[in-house]
Amino acid sequence: MKRSQKRRQLLADISTHLLLTVFSLLILLPVLWVLRTSFATDVIAYELPPKWVFTPTFKNYIELFTVNNFAQYFQHSLTIALGSTLLAIPIAALGGYAFSRYQIGGKPLQFAVLSTQMLPGIVLVLPLFALYTKLHLTDNMWGIILAYLAFNLPFLVWLLMGFFAGIPRALEEAALMDGCTPIGAFFKIVFPVSAPGIMSAAVLSFILAWNEFLFALILTGGNTSTVPVALAAMQTHRGVLIGKLSAATIIAILPMVVVSFAVQKYLVRGLTFGAVK
Repeated sequence: MKRSQKRRQLLADISTHLLLTVFSLLILLPVLWVLRTSFATDVIAYELPPKWVFTPTFKNYIELFTVNNFAQYFQHSLTIALGSTLLAIPIAALGGYAFSRYQIGGKPLQFAVLSTQMLPGIVLVLPLFALYTKLHLTDNMWGIILAYLAFNLPFLVWLLMGFFAGIPRALEEAALMDGCTPIGAFFKIVFPVSAPGIMSAAVLSFILAWNEFLFALILTGGNTSTVPVALAAMQTHRGVLIGKLSAATIIAILPMVVVSFAVQKYLVRGLTFGAVK
């Protein structure tokens, strides 16, 4: 009986791992195909049936930085994503804490904050463009940072509300009894304990700002264009520059991969924070 149970368990484990491996390969296949295409010439990239064995070339990567000035777009995206994240997280943390602990404004205000996320971006970008034109904020780094801040902030506030709700009030009450002010209890007790959740919110904020295209297309210009806008520009009158586009795509996803691996421990803890009380 024990041997048969062990065999069934072993078969179940092998089947599970095989299934997960197949699904992982299916998810990674587009990325691997883009990586393969980034090292191919346009002739090989468009060749049908596709050629699997060829001599790789770094021409696409070299031309991105020497001809297309991709380093400038990369710098713009990095500055905008980091800037909007650094501004959004403290505001979202204070707002989420106020909603979670003190019920500021009650449910109506909380729903009003969330309802701003229900509007499609195209509804907001045209009035915002008209306003930015009058304020001379188009093609301005601070202008696009503030736009991303306003657009992502409601989502981050609601996300952090859940994290703060999972922190026992007894911790703050003990800090208050020891002489801390409410603000002091927040920064000395609540903020460090909720670090995994705040880190998760920061990563999501960075990804949202890094990948955003519509606002960047309308509100930026030659001095502030971001990576998504540069990727769209790879479609020319000669067709899609598939080799350069693939190389640019690989470079574009590298920061998110690096950030995700760097904060992986905090990210996993943050996504499950407050799930079990």
